[in-house]
Amino acid sequence: MTGYDAQFLGFGVPLPVSPVELRVLDYTHFSVLLHPGRRLAAATACTVDGSTLQALRRSGRWRLDGRVPSAEQSGAELYAGNPLDRGHLVRRLDPVWGDAETAARANHDTFTYTNAAPQVNRFNQSKELWNGLEDHVLRYAAAHDHRLAVQTGPVFAADDPLYRGVRIPRLFWKVVAWVGPGPAPDGTAPDGSSGDARPRVLQATGFVLDQTPQLDDAKLYEITAQALARDDIPPLGPFRTYQVPVRDVAALTRLDLGPLPGADVLTAPPPARPAGPAGTRPTDITIHRLPRARAWSEIRTPDQIALPGR
Repeated sequence: MTGYDAQFLGFGVPLPVSPVELRVLDYTHFSVLLHPGRRLAAATACTVDGSTLQALRRSGRWRLDGRVPSAEQSGAELYAGNPLDRGHLVRRLDPVWGDAETAARANHDTFTYTNAAPQVNRFNQSKELWNGLEDHVLRYAAAHDHRLAVQTGPVFAADDPLYRGVRIPRLFWKVVAWVGPGPAPDGTAPDGSSGDARPRVLQATGFVLDQTPQLDDAKLYEITAQALARDDIPPLGPFRTYQVPVRDVAALTRLDLGPLPGADVLTAPPPARPAGPAGTRPTDITIHRLPRARAWSEIRTPDQIALPGR
């Protein structure tokens, strides 16, 4: 299996580095960093070649990875008899590129339980936005070389509710990186046109997904305890998506994201810095974990995503 290619963009974008030991599992065009104690991936990293993507139908059956003890994975028993979705961390479409055989193998690989995380069910209307973030950035990056590096995973917290032996994350993160033109010699922002002769630079942007119910802490913990006593899933809310500084993703996850915080389009120095999206601040539970999250803004539609030149 080829796994994630850290040089795919022509700039070194390595796998995230964790302060705890993780299992690195390579699949076709992506890698999973499995946290054995949490029985979920702490991070995934995938390369996307938009120019050779294959439009394969969704076909696959979820299965355990035979290279890893079953006690270190969360399998079918976590999702049985409840409305939890097996949420793809590496989105099914992202690694499905290249020749037909390779694309089919990548499609198959995404249905491994090490690439799944429990998320609120498919009737959550806001999933469409979260699942489409790569498409939106890819359309922007297509003016350059059609390539992305996507890293994603859950935010692990000590107070995540324990359900069927697995602590259910309430927050997820995604960082998308690509190569684009840098500032012009006069300091103006790039216009994103395909004929732009400016130096190519690594660019990135970060997102956080929050599925925490909008309840105060006392009520949340009371309802959670009642649900778990009945073997029900802990309360989860509708997806809320935020475009956030990449450094905040690193702080929340305690992962070393290499060059990505320094390539963040939200924190680029003026005048290349784009205006942030408009929206509401995150819930109190997020703010408690990271006080500077008060500066985050929720995005509700793709056109609110801030990218250079917009």
